[in-house]
Amino acid sequence: MKTIRVNDRLSIGPQPNLSDFSELRSLGNVSVINNRADGEESNQPTAEEASLKAKAVGLSYVHQPVTLGAITAGDVRQFQKTVMELAGPVFAHCKSGTRSLTLWALGEVLDGRLQPSEIIPFGKQFGIDLKAAAEWAANHTRADGGK
Repeated sequence: MKTIRVNDRLSIGPQPNLSDFSELRSLGNVSVINNRADGEESNQPTAEEASLKAKAVGLSYVHQPVTLGAITAGDVRQFQKTVMELAGPVFAHCKSGTRSLTLWALGEVLDGRLQPSEIIPFGKQFGIDLKAAAEWAANHTRADGGK
């Protein structure tokens, strides 16, 4: 299973199969955040199935589905809060990892640790296109640092 380490607390990646949860645990993860809505594809496990499997192998599990084109500041803040409140390390996923990294990057922008102009290069270092995140930041923050 492909995982991308963002920092000591967070890794992101694509939708795990139910059989991948044991591997996620063996990689040192303690918690999982699912940023994918149920039913996006017919073959994806439901959040309930994934939660049961995660808990069976000793992982905490949170379902926070988001749609890339409809992310709100509330979604970003909830993701940040969840990442910090869960026991870590945390693995967050969606279909590809893009939504999860988007939520993280936008939190960094809202908190002033990442500039909107740095979002696309930040994503590139992980092989993820964060153009939608950069557009969101341009529409939700001001150049003077205001929100």
